[in-house]
Amino acid sequence: MTIAQTVPVFRLYGETRDWPTPDLLHCETIADRSLPHGWQIRPHRHTDLMHLLLLTRGGGSAHLGELTCRLTPPALICVPAAVSHDFHFSPDTEGHIVTLARPLVEKLQQRLPQAQVLHRANHYALALRAEQAPLTALIKQLHTEYRHTPMGQQEGREVMLNALIEAVVLQLWRRARWQPHHHRPTSRRGEQHLQRYQALIETCFRNQPTVPQLAAGIGISSAHLNEICRMLAGRSALQLLHERVLLEARRQLTYTRHSIATVSEQLGFSEPGYFTRFFKRHTGETPRAFRQRLPGA
Repeated sequence: MTIAQTVPVFRLYGETRDWPTPDLLHCETIADRSLPHGWQIRPHRHTDLMHLLLLTRGGGSAHLGELTCRLTPPALICVPAAVSHDFHFSPDTEGHIVTLARPLVEKLQQRLPQAQVLHRANHYALALRAEQAPLTALIKQLHTEYRHTPMGQQEGREVMLNALIEAVVLQLWRRARWQPHHHRPTSRRGEQHLQRYQALIETCFRNQPTVPQLAAGIGISSAHLNEICRMLAGRSALQLLHERVLLEARRQLTYTRHSIATVSEQLGFSEPGYFTRFFKRHTGETPRAFRQRLPGA
């Protein structure tokens, strides 16, 4: 039995529902996430998101792939996508967890060469105040912006979140330059295919590609691609494609004033009625109903 079959695939620390918000990042405290689990997060991995954890108090231990870490704050832990990980926190642990969806990681890589640091599973001690203070301040501000920005300022909120996470990445990169990183073993072929599939989705999901077309772009059959997706991501190839379309639909409906017809066109649907049926089939409500539920609508 392979690791892919024995380590469960989660979307957000044990949750199996859709990404919880139209944002491309999620921010919460370590206590909020870990206390309900008895301060122990069992081994699992994610295929379409990654974590940055800032520890400011407490401690514990963790496994990041083949790397075993003793968590001694202040510290920053980077958990890339597809890396199996677990955490055992002491009950007095304080800090934050920032989770980045794959589309945001892709955008960061396009804008910042330094974002390659996000692919390194590592534990970074922040022994010097010059290392700790900027990261702590940025992540606390990120948490405040994410949780407490008044409704009606959503457009400025997304710009601010993007600016803050870019600053966090640059601070991480500065710290990582002085610490050797642990190389992951070369990905198995199935993991490489999945990564290429997700990258292809990101570049062309607005064009309404079919799974056979995407599989051909990778050089494998659609049946083989579907088998890989189910084994490594826990969803079919079509589900992964639809999830990305739905995420972008929610973002457009939340953060823009575009009409339903315009959102439909931007996502490659031939006519708004088809988009409405697609959205309702997967979410249980129409795009209009979703938008009307938003705070301040």
